[in-house]
Amino acid sequence: MKSIRQKLSYKHKNNKILYYSFNFVQLLLPNFFFRTRLHKKLVTLKNFDERYIKERVNYYNKLKATRPVQTGMQLANFKLPRKFKVYFFDTYEFTRYFSSKLKANFLFGDITHIPEEPSIVKSRPIHGDNECSVVLKLNKIRHYIFVADKKPYNYKKNMLVGRSVVKLPPRISFYEMYFNHPMCDLGQINTNKNPHWIKERMTIDQQLDFKFILCIEGYDVATNLKWVMSSNSLAVMPKPKYETWFMEGTLIPHVHYVLIKDDYSDLEERLNYYINNTEAALQIIKNANAFVDQFKDKKREDLISLLVLEKYFYKTGQIEVKNPSLYN
Repeated sequence: MKSIRQKLSYKHKNNKILYYSFNFVQLLLPNFFFRTRLHKKLVTLKNFDERYIKERVNYYNKLKATRPVQTGMQLANFKLPRKFKVYFFDTYEFTRYFSSKLKANFLFGDITHIPEEPSIVKSRPIHGDNECSVVLKLNKIRHYIFVADKKPYNYKKNMLVGRSVVKLPPRISFYEMYFNHPMCDLGQINTNKNPHWIKERMTIDQQLDFKFILCIEGYDVATNLKWVMSSNSLAVMPKPKYETWFMEGTLIPHVHYVLIKDDYSDLEERLNYYINNTEAALQIIKNANAFVDQFKDKKREDLISLLVLEKYFYKTGQIEVKNPSLYN
């Protein structure tokens, strides 16, 4: 029998039934309905800070010179796949505003390499020439969860909590070092490896009882980073190596999160510092919350998504645009 607290925890999950129901209904609408509305959508740029929009668009889409698409898929053939349905729906929401004759490369899943041709991805390496990795806001239902944390930082436990799938070396190394540490409450939620680390899952509400929450990357980014940074707890992690629409590459250590070394050797020192320096911790929480807030304006987020795609088709030599200066 689930506790009342566990039942209430569903408020921190996006509703998959509603998500799929809405998107399957949207498939029934003809694409010309959306294409005729593209101009109307794009001119809403005047309602926002154009400089801010430009920075976001050109961060996600770094294409500079014209880079033709040689092996891409024509949008007319972009259909619901057997796998990656969520990725398809999140992409199709915006590609359907454009001509079905246009072509694009789609790389769905946890992408940690840089493709040779301009490609639509959820994630990319932060470093290196990642120009061909064009980021869209994909797998939103899993990754974009924010919380309304009512518990002040001062009333939380002076410990680090972590509940993770532990399969890859970065997380394995951390658990080997700190699983039995008195300042940590760690647990592995997958059952196919390391049985001595397995613990029951914790709800997000339960994790918010702790001042520090572990956010170590898995296959690409740390999925929990978004909701942790929207809370009154501190995200603790090494400097990220991958990024998504959340722009992890722009996060500043000890401004937006608590930085620990790649070998994790300074964890206890960092935790004790912020336990003893409440004002510094509260400032990070304030900065993190403000960073998260920029992703909550749906109209602006949708506009940026459309502009990222328009730049993609423009910089791959497939269309002309009315405002090319926006994409420099």
